Amino acid sequence: IHLVQSGAELRNPGASVKVSCKTSGYTFTNYYIFWVRQAPGQGLEGMGRIDPEDGGTWYAQKFRGRVTFTADTSTNTAYVDLISLRSEDTAVYYCATGGFAFWGQGTQVTVSS
Repeated sequence: IHLVQSGAELRNPGASVKVSCKTSGYTFTNYYIFWVRQAPGQGLEGMGRIDPEDGGTWYAQKFRGRVTFTADTSTNTAYVDLISLRSEDTAVYYCATGGFAFWGQGTQVTVSS
């Protein structure tokens, strides 16, 4: 099982960003995709998850309204969209699946003017 994420992003405050997570090596619809981030000097923070089988989502309270998870079953790719970016969103964003047994390599998102 492999999860390959898109490259680093630099955004201005107020902008939006979309990070992708392309999966392979298993049946995409069999497992949830979780999204987690880690800000500089901080621990891992769960953002929520998507069920690729039916598109059902769950978001951690602090991200509701600013984050959207999607999953494209034609390309076995999951996405996270984050809008209204602020400096506190600067972090490495990770996707994970298989009950967190398998992780992407992480995507650095930097929000700075």
